Amino acid sequence: MDRESNQFVWLISYEGPETFSERNALYWSSPERKAMGLNPDDYLVHTEDRTVEVAY
Repeated sequence: MDRESNQFVWLISYEGPETFSERNALYWSSPERKAMGLNPDDYLVHTEDRTVEVAY
């Protein structure tokens, strides 16, 4: 939670053969994801994707 900016920040990572974008697209198009019946557009005002790197 970034209280100063009043934002919730969700960090995820992926290590596998596909790129993050490819794997993320598979997740969003999966039958299991669709079966949940949740549309983020129904409860998120704004999303922003950023790529970060480990710095330590």
